[in-house]
Amino acid sequence: MPDELTPAADDENEATAPADPTEPVDPSRRQFFRRFAGEVMTSAATVVGAVTELRDRSAAEASVLLGERPAPPQGNGVSGAVAAPPGANITEDGVAAVFRTPFRFESDNVLLVIDQRKLPDALVEMPVRSASDASNAIRLMVVRGAPAIGQVAAIGLALTARIAAKSHPHARRAILEGQADSLRNARPTAINLRWAVDRLMARYHAIGELSPEGAEIAAAMDDEAMAIVAEANEDHGRLAEAGLAILPATDGRSLNVLTHCNTGPLACGQFGTALGVVQAAHAAERPLHVWVDETRPYLQDTLIPDMAAGPLMAQGEVDVILVGADRIVANGDTANKIGTYTLAVLAARHEVPFVVCAPLSSVDLETPDGSAIPIEDRAAVEVTEIGGTRIAPEGTAVRNPAFDVTPADLITAIVTEEGVLRPPFGPALREAMDRREARRAAAKPYPIEPAPVETV
Repeated sequence: MPDELTPAADDENEATAPADPTEPVDPSRRQFFRRFAGEVMTSAATVVGAVTELRDRSAAEASVLLGERPAPPQGNGVSGAVAAPPGANITEDGVAAVFRTPFRFESDNVLLVIDQRKLPDALVEMPVRSASDASNAIRLMVVRGAPAIGQVAAIGLALTARIAAKSHPHARRAILEGQADSLRNARPTAINLRWAVDRLMARYHAIGELSPEGAEIAAAMDDEAMAIVAEANEDHGRLAEAGLAILPATDGRSLNVLTHCNTGPLACGQFGTALGVVQAAHAAERPLHVWVDETRPYLQDTLIPDMAAGPLMAQGEVDVILVGADRIVANGDTANKIGTYTLAVLAARHEVPFVVCAPLSSVDLETPDGSAIPIEDRAAVEVTEIGGTRIAPEGTAVRNPAFDVTPADLITAIVTEEGVLRPPFGPALREAMDRREARRAAAKPYPIEPAPVETV
């Protein structure tokens, strides 16, 4: 059983950075990740058009996954036809049966969000027309996963700014500040939510809280929301490639990966975080076997019972554990779906590498350690019932924390878009944040242009 990731960094304090983008890369891997992201973005007239194209294509792919006929393209009239990534199954309609992102634009003023409570039995999309709708979708678990809820929150707040464009400045301020607070409180543990809302509100404040330019405010906030989505495309692809480079060697046999909770496109909006690393390994034709760990109460993954993970590790059937994160604080302590801490303790006992895969938007440097992370407690009915069927006696006492905190000393590495970070995580996280800001300032990869504003 490997006890560390390979290849290791030369210095334990040094991050393993992604390859220099100017260097030649494997064409198949670049096609797999960048076709969704960079190449689509740079060829589009605006980020809005590019994101719409991404959403339209994903809707067609979802139809194939659920055995339905692909729906015609929607949203700004952009076609959803795009070449499939390597290994995708192509139907008679020429649509790739691959992955589905959790949201898409129906029109400039309506975002459709998959109701994940209905999966896998039905594909139901909930319309989001405002921050209030986005807040409800997030709070009620319609959309899940820290990166995805951050993006949906940003778009919802931008849609509210459109609606309020003709309001009196004082009324507009009350609307935006109130809706921003509602969004921040919808799921308190996931830092991406607050981070995304704060970014949009910073654009609003930069123009002026009482500025009469409602259309300018709406356009700026829309730009910021689209930038968040576009950056996630790029960042998650970079993260996946960085994670691929450190997967343990297995001498020709299949790599046994164990993962926990939603970490794919439904949770992240694009490729995924931990599952993105798995996708990268598959695209690189690395032999894989993935153990998918159950997570109650929403049963987000159910291929093995959660309590089977320990025996599998004891039997040498797990080479590496890849998980996501809802919040990583300044010292590296990490909040994630309940059950993650248990896996980390088992991994330490059995000397299995435990790797957190998360974009830097999940990092909260203002919180010193995990004891200060707010842990969301959810309703008892989520545990006493499954799909509306009671499984516990009436009146049963329930404690239902949605997340737990894994201490930094149980984490082998943190994989980000700025490379693989190793202990001590405090300085490594700060340096990675600095590298990200420098990269974005230098590259400016997305052609951000003000979107047309429709007021009502």
